[in-house]
Amino acid sequence: MFTGIIAAVGRIADVATTAGGVRMRIDAGALPLDDVALGDSIAVDGVCLTVVSFGSGAFEVDVSQETLACIAGFPQSRAVNLEKALRLSDRLGGHLVSGHVDGVGFVERFEPLGDNSLLEISVPPELARYIARKGSVAVDGASLTVNDVAGAKFSVNLIPHTIAHTNFSALHPGARVNIEIDLLARYAERILMQSDAAPPSDKPA
Repeated sequence: MFTGIIAAVGRIADVATTAGGVRMRIDAGALPLDDVALGDSIAVDGVCLTVVSFGSGAFEVDVSQETLACIAGFPQSRAVNLEKALRLSDRLGGHLVSGHVDGVGFVERFEPLGDNSLLEISVPPELARYIARKGSVAVDGASLTVNDVAGAKFSVNLIPHTIAHTNFSALHPGARVNIEIDLLARYAERILMQSDAAPPSDKPA
C-alpha cells in the first residue's frame, strides 16, 4: 500500500525486453535506497513494482506484459513519480493507494489558474462512475482531490508545491496518465451490489 504522497522524481535509465515483459533500471533521484531490500515494493508512476536489484542510486524492476497493457507506458528517459511502500508507522498524508492501476486517462487541459494550475483529465466511462467531486484519485501515483466532474472528465487544482515535487510539469494535452480510483469507491459499489442481490428476508416485520 501507498499514500499517494510522492517522495521523489526518478528517471527511467534503461528498458530491456525480457521473455515476460521488460526489465527497467530507474535512477532513484532523491529517493533514499538505504532502507530498501530485494523484494520491496516501490510505486513507479503509481504502478506497484518489486525491486529485483538495486545499488548506486538506482534500482531495477520487472514489468509484465499484462501490466504494460493497462498502463500509460514506461518510455526510456521518462521522469517518473516514486514512492516506497507505506509502513504502519507512517503518516497517511494522502489516501490509501494500492498501486494497481485501473486504467489510462488523457490530459485534456493543463493551464495556469492564478498561482496554481488546472489539470483536466478524461477517463474511460467505466472508471468515471467512481470519481466524485471532492473525492480522491491517484494520477501517476499522486493523491489528488477532485475539484469537479463532468461526464467522463474530472479536474484537479495543482498547487506549485505539487508540480515542483512530481513529474507533472511535463504534462500536456494528449498526455497519457495512470489512474487509480479510490479504494472506498470499489468497496462501496461491491456492498451495494451484494445488497441488491440479497434475497428478501422471510422474517415478519
